[in-house]
Amino acid sequence: MANSYDQIYAVVRQIPPGKVATYGQVAELAGLIGKPRVVGYALYKVSPEDEIPWQRVINAKGEISTSAFRDGSDDLQRVLLEEEGIEFEGNKINLSQYRWQPAAEMIETIDFGH
Repeated sequence: MANSYDQIYAVVRQIPPGKVATYGQVAELAGLIGKPRVVGYALYKVSPEDEIPWQRVINAKGEISTSAFRDGSDDLQRVLLEEEGIEFEGNKINLSQYRWQPAAEMIETIDFGH
């Protein structure tokens, strides 16, 4: 049985380049409704070799959530998103333009490692 981090990673891997999802959206899709912080903790643990597009997850305001513990990866996140074609208006991303809206059948096929 998959743990909650595996479920989160399975959802995040589905977010296509040029799109973003919020922590709450990922939590809901991973079956962790009301637990967006768990998504943040899971993504903090991601290393480059994991091939998980962590940079595509942002907060509900359309901003990159900053942390003193991320050793500069806040700036990296913005660079990676801009390389995918996402444009910032100041420090915000227009969620109506860039938010990932997965089709219902895609959600049903997310492999949680069962």
